[in-house]
Amino acid sequence: MNQVLELVFELADGKSLTLSVPSPKAGLTAAEVNSAMQAIVAANAFSREGAVIAARKSARIVEREVTEFDMN
Repeated sequence: MNQVLELVFELADGKSLTLSVPSPKAGLTAAEVNSAMQAIVAANAFSREGAVIAARKSARIVEREVTEFDMN
């Protein structure tokens, strides 16, 4: 299964920004995620259309299973 860590932030304009991190480390804790997200907020590391990240909103690990079919 493929895993992606999705970090959702609230921007200064009230919209949301989602950062996706593929293959997060095993055993990742909520405290580690909160700390990393807070560091991103404090650093003003990302913006969209001029709106900077204002706050942490949510985080989750999404798992997905992909089955490919042979088309030959």
